[in-house]
Amino acid sequence: MTDFNATASSAPFPMHVSVEQARERWAALLPERELERLPLRAARGRVLGQNLAALVSHPSATESALDGIACREADTLSASAEAPVRLRVVGESRAGEPFGGQVGPGECVRIYTGAPLAAGTDAICPVEQLEEDGQDVRLLRPARPGDVRPEGGDFRAGEVVLRAGTRLTPARLALAAALGHAEVTVRRRWRVALLSTGDEVVELGQPLAPGQVYDSNRVGLAALLDDLGAEVIDLGHAPDSPARLRELLGAAGGADLLLTSGGVSMGKYDFMRDLLMEGGEVAFWRVRMRPGGPALCGRWEGLPVFGLPGNPVSSLVVFQVIVRPVLSGEPLASVVLTAQTPFPALPDKTAFWRGVVEGGGVRAYTQQGSGILRSLGEAGALVVVPPGENIKTGDRVQVVPVM
Repeated sequence: MTDFNATASSAPFPMHVSVEQARERWAALLPERELERLPLRAARGRVLGQNLAALVSHPSATESALDGIACREADTLSASAEAPVRLRVVGESRAGEPFGGQVGPGECVRIYTGAPLAAGTDAICPVEQLEEDGQDVRLLRPARPGDVRPEGGDFRAGEVVLRAGTRLTPARLALAAALGHAEVTVRRRWRVALLSTGDEVVELGQPLAPGQVYDSNRVGLAALLDDLGAEVIDLGHAPDSPARLRELLGAAGGADLLLTSGGVSMGKYDFMRDLLMEGGEVAFWRVRMRPGGPALCGRWEGLPVFGLPGNPVSSLVVFQVIVRPVLSGEPLASVVLTAQTPFPALPDKTAFWRGVVEGGGVRAYTQQGSGILRSLGEAGALVVVPPGENIKTGDRVQVVPVM
């Protein structure tokens, strides 16, 4: 067995890597996924496999941004409430049925939001600034070219608007439809094998003995993988038995990667660590972060493996901060808020303290232990404190929403 007290000085693999280095090493292990074509309605959450260019321009014609009249700006420059300008209404333009004629000096057409501008017009006066006068209208202020949406102002035909590697959110699917695409080329879903470990971990619905806990990690991680659109291969739970652990690892065939929770720290019964170090390969062990420091990453018989810590907060935070950004292909989402309480720094680790967002700022959650799972359910945010940089009340601080 490996002498883990001596590992820090003799390990043939990186130890105590930074969060950024952990992401890089994890990404380097993952396989390239095949491409497939899907209808837009089936592509939510998928990652684009090819650039997506516009097949049409949007708007397809110069159009009005509001209801009112379309006219020539030059005819309206002197308009005011005290001295309205009178124009003759010669027709109307509405979405799907534009005005087909030419508008001359002193003339206008009624127009509605999204309707194309008539030939000869270049400005809009909103209905709120008009007075009706038989077949004429009187303008109480000058018409404005700024109330016009120019042809191609959103995007033009041939322009690459969505790039390969972009995750298709509902807003991006709507954009793909506006670009003129009924189908998109996407990466196949991740196939993720999921395994929890430890004699103390008990399946839901079973009675608990003293010192045992329910398998919350597997439930939370499966839900996070569902959010990413991954296909989850549930391997269940492995007791503290190297033989059973090997058996279950062998059942992960066909997966792109394996996520485990527990068994990766410094203890005698951390068998996931033992197996990977002695029979697999290790990309790194231990990350300079809290919570979540004992994370382990490598390969088992060619299969990429990320070993998450067993403590529930650590497991979910490491997934959010390291695993998820790599699988989604998107940077870690965050905002900058004002600290309403101090957040202490650690000398050589990035701290992800739980915080409560309120009133435009963030305050520390009362309990920060890695076993306090309710902190993730109640806090709502992870406050990022770089090594050695204490955050004082009133400082600006990076905040990551809790998954």
